[in-house]
Amino acid sequence: MTRLRIKHITEVAYAQPASSSHNEVRMTPLTLPAQTTLDARVTVSPTTPTWSYWDYWGTQVTGFDLMDPHGRLTITATSLVETIPPGPLPAAPTWAEVAERVAGSRLLEFAGPTGRTTVPAKLAKKARKAAAGLDPHETALAVSTLVADRVSYLPGATSVNTSPVEAWEQGAGVCQDITHLTIAMLRAVGLPARYVSGYLHPERDAELHRPVAGQSHAWIEYWAGEWCGYDPTNGVRADESHVVVARGRDYDDVTPHKGIYRGVPGGPPEVTVEFTRVA
Repeated sequence: MTRLRIKHITEVAYAQPASSSHNEVRMTPLTLPAQTTLDARVTVSPTTPTWSYWDYWGTQVTGFDLMDPHGRLTITATSLVETIPPGPLPAAPTWAEVAERVAGSRLLEFAGPTGRTTVPAKLAKKARKAAAGLDPHETALAVSTLVADRVSYLPGATSVNTSPVEAWEQGAGVCQDITHLTIAMLRAVGLPARYVSGYLHPERDAELHRPVAGQSHAWIEYWAGEWCGYDPTNGVRADESHVVVARGRDYDDVTPHKGIYRGVPGGPPEVTVEFTRVA
């Protein structure tokens, strides 16, 4: 069992004070069989009321409006989460069983391409070649390895709007790109896959009560009898170091912070994430 305290701060500085802004954030970890959220809260500066709701994909969303001029916006999400190692993988279904389940359930939403998970025929062909003769679990590993061998993790190599094909062609990207590519190629071979947004503790055995700098992270879940998590960026199963916040078809369904404001264009937000292992 691992117990983590997570502090996620997003700071937005406007070139000139914004007259108003309307925001929603997805920063509250879920409670799942291998993960329990013991405490979570989102605070905003300037102080303003917040509300929350569950979106279509099962993510807790916090919304708020600022109706007075403000030159800076600070969003602080804190949580205390207890995680345990994942259980054994389920027995792999046949491909016929996967196809039958997809056709008759919401899995269909995770089986087709989206704007962020579309790849050309040549990449789909590479995925099918890598998966030839393999069961769904083996396919997820083979396709993830194919992507990771081609696309090196390189912070700053891409932007939030980089397409999977661009990341593949330049051979470098961040976890978002690797995740989108892996999802796109898994869907191309007939395996439902979804995008997971959350946190990854960077030091599994960190000293208790010592803060460690980290960041948000993205990985995949594929369906093989049940949803199974895999981190293609690091080449490992999603485990007790991974904290799930949101799931969806792609990044657009799980964006940590989105909103609009009235004012002149400004720079990108500054984001910091801090982990403290407390047990």
